Amino acid sequence: MIFDKKYSKKLQILLTSLLIFLISGCGIYKPVDARKVDPNVKKRVEKNIQEGRGYRLFGGKQKGGGTFEFATSNEMWRASLSLLDFTPLSNVDYSGGIIITDWFSDNNSTIDEHLKIQIKFLSNEIRSDGIDVAVFKKKCDNSNKCQTSKIQSTLAREIKLEILKEAARLKAEAPLVDPDFEMPKIDEQ
Repeated sequence: MIFDKKYSKKLQILLTSLLIFLISGCGIYKPVDARKVDPNVKKRVEKNIQEGRGYRLFGGKQKGGGTFEFATSNEMWRASLSLLDFTPLSNVDYSGGIIITDWFSDNNSTIDEHLKIQIKFLSNEIRSDGIDVAVFKKKCDNSNKCQTSKIQSTLAREIKLEILKEAARLKAEAPLVDPDFEMPKIDEQ
Protein backbone atom coordinates (compact mmCIF):
# COMPACT_ATOMS: atom_id res chain seq x y z
CA MET A 1 0.00 0.00 0.00
CA ILE A 2 1.28 3.45 -0.90
CA PHE A 3 -0.38 5.27 1.97
CA ASP A 4 -0.46 4.06 5.50
CA LYS A 5 -3.64 4.11 7.55
CA LYS A 6 -2.93 7.54 9.02
CA TYR A 7 -2.79 9.23 5.60
CA SER A 8 -5.60 7.07 4.22
CA LYS A 9 -8.02 8.30 6.89
CA LYS A 10 -7.04 11.94 6.24
CA LEU A 11 -7.43 11.42 2.51
CA GLN A 12 -10.94 9.95 2.99
CA ILE A 13 -11.98 12.91 5.13
CA LEU A 14 -10.55 15.37 2.60
CA LEU A 15 -12.26 13.69 -0.37
CA THR A 16 -15.58 13.44 1.48
CA SER A 17 -15.41 17.13 2.43
CA LEU A 18 -14.54 18.07 -1.14
CA LEU A 19 -17.41 15.98 -2.52
CA ILE A 20 -19.93 17.55 -0.13
CA PHE A 21 -18.66 21.01 -1.02
CA LEU A 22 -18.94 20.35 -4.76
CA ILE A 23 -22.40 18.79 -4.56
CA SER A 24 -23.78 21.64 -2.48
CA GLY A 25 -22.69 24.14 -5.16
CA CYS A 26 -24.32 22.26 -8.05
CA GLY A 27 -27.74 23.76 -7.52
CA ILE A 28 -29.44 20.40 -7.08
CA TYR A 29 -31.42 21.66 -4.12
CA LYS A 30 -33.30 24.88 -4.69
CA PRO A 31 -35.51 26.11 -1.88
CA VAL A 32 -39.01 27.10 -3.01
CA ASP A 33 -41.17 29.86 -1.61
CA ALA A 34 -44.46 28.21 -0.64
CA ARG A 35 -46.35 31.44 -1.30
CA LYS A 36 -45.43 31.28 -5.00
CA VAL A 37 -46.28 27.59 -5.56
CA ASP A 38 -49.86 26.44 -6.00
CA PRO A 39 -50.69 23.64 -3.51
CA ASN A 40 -53.02 22.02 -6.08
CA VAL A 41 -51.00 19.31 -7.86
CA LYS A 42 -53.21 19.28 -10.96
CA LYS A 43 -52.74 23.00 -11.52
CA ARG A 44 -48.95 22.69 -11.10
CA VAL A 45 -48.82 19.81 -13.59
CA GLU A 46 -50.94 21.75 -16.09
CA LYS A 47 -48.71 24.81 -15.72
CA ASN A 48 -45.55 22.72 -16.22
CA ILE A 49 -47.01 21.11 -19.35
CA GLN A 50 -47.89 24.52 -20.78
CA GLU A 51 -44.37 25.80 -20.05
CA GLY A 52 -42.72 22.69 -21.47
CA ARG A 53 -41.10 21.66 -18.20
CA GLY A 54 -41.06 18.30 -16.56
CA TYR A 55 -39.16 15.11 -15.96
CA ARG A 56 -38.93 12.62 -18.78
CA LEU A 57 -38.61 8.94 -17.99
CA PHE A 58 -36.29 6.69 -20.00
CA GLY A 59 -34.52 9.59 -21.72
CA GLY A 60 -37.55 10.89 -23.58
CA LYS A 61 -37.04 13.42 -26.29
CA GLN A 62 -36.07 16.77 -24.81
CA LYS A 63 -36.05 20.19 -26.36
CA GLY A 64 -32.81 21.14 -28.05
CA GLY A 65 -31.02 24.46 -27.78
CA GLY A 66 -32.70 27.53 -29.12
CA THR A 67 -36.31 28.54 -29.09
CA PHE A 68 -37.22 27.81 -32.68
CA GLU A 69 -40.70 26.58 -33.48
CA PHE A 70 -41.38 23.61 -35.74
CA ALA A 71 -40.34 24.37 -39.31
CA THR A 72 -43.77 24.16 -40.93
CA SER A 73 -45.18 26.71 -38.51
CA ASN A 74 -42.30 29.18 -38.81
CA GLU A 75 -43.19 31.67 -41.51
CA MET A 76 -39.64 33.09 -41.82
CA TRP A 77 -38.27 29.61 -42.51
CA ARG A 78 -40.92 28.76 -45.08
CA ALA A 79 -40.57 32.13 -46.82
CA SER A 80 -36.79 31.70 -47.08
CA LEU A 81 -37.06 28.22 -48.57
CA SER A 82 -39.64 29.32 -51.11
CA LEU A 83 -37.50 32.30 -52.11
CA LEU A 84 -34.40 30.14 -52.58
CA ASP A 85 -36.13 27.38 -54.57
CA PHE A 86 -34.21 28.38 -57.74
CA THR A 87 -30.86 27.17 -56.40
CA PRO A 88 -29.59 23.97 -54.76
CA LEU A 89 -29.05 24.18 -51.02
CA SER A 90 -25.80 22.96 -49.49
CA ASN A 91 -26.66 23.31 -45.79
CA VAL A 92 -30.10 23.55 -44.24
CA ASP A 93 -30.02 23.27 -40.45
CA TYR A 94 -33.29 24.17 -38.82
CA SER A 95 -32.10 23.61 -35.25
CA GLY A 96 -29.09 25.84 -35.92
CA GLY A 97 -31.22 28.40 -37.74
CA ILE A 98 -29.20 28.61 -40.95
CA ILE A 99 -29.71 28.10 -44.69
CA ILE A 100 -26.75 28.13 -47.09
CA THR A 101 -27.13 27.74 -50.83
CA ASP A 102 -24.64 26.00 -53.07
CA TRP A 103 -22.55 28.12 -55.45
CA PHE A 104 -24.65 29.22 -58.42
CA SER A 105 -24.28 31.55 -61.35
CA ASP A 106 -26.49 33.36 -63.80
CA ASN A 107 -26.85 31.55 -67.12
CA ASN A 108 -26.19 34.82 -68.96
CA SER A 109 -22.91 35.42 -67.12
CA THR A 110 -19.84 35.38 -69.37
CA ILE A 111 -17.23 35.46 -66.62
CA ASP A 112 -16.67 32.70 -64.11
CA GLU A 113 -18.47 34.29 -61.17
CA HIS A 114 -20.58 32.36 -58.69
CA LEU A 115 -22.73 33.48 -55.79
CA LYS A 116 -23.67 31.85 -52.50
CA ILE A 117 -26.40 33.08 -50.14
CA GLN A 118 -26.37 32.52 -46.40
CA ILE A 119 -29.41 33.19 -44.21
CA LYS A 120 -29.16 33.13 -40.41
CA PHE A 121 -32.29 33.18 -38.28
CA LEU A 122 -31.83 35.18 -35.10
CA SER A 123 -35.46 35.08 -33.98
CA ASN A 124 -38.79 33.45 -34.83
CA GLU A 125 -40.48 36.82 -34.96
CA ILE A 126 -40.99 38.54 -38.29
CA ARG A 127 -38.66 41.47 -37.70
CA SER A 128 -35.86 42.99 -39.72
CA ASP A 129 -33.33 42.23 -36.99
CA GLY A 130 -34.57 38.63 -36.74
CA ILE A 131 -32.78 37.56 -39.91
CA ASP A 132 -29.30 38.10 -41.34
CA VAL A 133 -28.62 37.64 -45.05
CA ALA A 134 -25.10 37.51 -46.48
CA VAL A 135 -24.06 37.11 -50.13
CA PHE A 136 -20.66 35.71 -51.11
CA LYS A 137 -18.99 35.91 -54.51
CA LYS A 138 -16.45 33.48 -55.95
CA LYS A 139 -14.48 34.61 -58.99
CA CYS A 140 -12.23 32.12 -60.73
CA ASP A 141 -9.57 32.77 -63.39
CA ASN A 142 -8.52 30.55 -66.32
CA SER A 143 -6.08 28.53 -64.16
CA ASN A 144 -9.00 27.71 -61.82
CA LYS A 145 -7.69 29.82 -58.96
CA CYS A 146 -10.65 31.27 -57.13
CA GLN A 147 -11.10 34.20 -54.80
CA THR A 148 -14.04 34.25 -52.43
CA SER A 149 -15.35 37.36 -50.71
CA LYS A 150 -18.41 38.62 -48.90
CA ILE A 151 -20.01 41.32 -51.00
CA GLN A 152 -21.87 44.38 -49.82
CA SER A 153 -24.65 44.89 -52.33
CA THR A 154 -28.30 45.65 -52.47
CA LEU A 155 -28.96 41.96 -53.24
CA ALA A 156 -28.71 40.94 -49.57
CA ARG A 157 -31.11 43.73 -48.52
CA GLU A 158 -33.54 42.83 -51.33
CA ILE A 159 -33.53 39.14 -50.34
CA LYS A 160 -34.11 40.06 -46.70
CA LEU A 161 -36.99 42.37 -47.65
CA GLU A 162 -38.63 39.70 -49.84
CA ILE A 163 -38.34 37.10 -47.06
CA LEU A 164 -39.95 39.49 -44.57
CA LYS A 165 -42.77 40.33 -47.01
CA GLU A 166 -43.47 36.67 -47.78
CA ALA A 167 -43.33 35.72 -44.09
CA ALA A 168 -45.80 38.49 -43.22
CA ARG A 169 -48.12 37.28 -45.99
CA LEU A 170 -47.88 33.67 -44.75
CA LYS A 171 -48.62 34.76 -41.19
CA ALA A 172 -51.64 36.79 -42.29
CA GLU A 173 -53.04 33.78 -44.15
CA ALA A 174 -52.40 31.34 -41.29
CA PRO A 175 -55.42 30.06 -39.39
CA LEU A 176 -55.90 31.52 -35.94
CA VAL A 177 -55.17 29.43 -32.87
CA ASP A 178 -58.31 27.87 -31.41
CA PRO A 179 -59.32 30.15 -28.49
CA ASP A 180 -61.56 27.41 -27.05
CA PHE A 181 -58.68 24.96 -26.54
CA GLU A 182 -58.45 23.50 -23.04
CA MET A 183 -55.74 21.36 -21.54
CA PRO A 184 -56.75 17.69 -21.25
CA LYS A 185 -57.82 16.53 -17.81
CA ILE A 186 -55.34 14.44 -15.86
CA ASP A 187 -56.82 11.34 -14.23
CA GLU A 188 -55.92 10.60 -10.64
CA GLN A 189 -54.42 7.21 -9.97
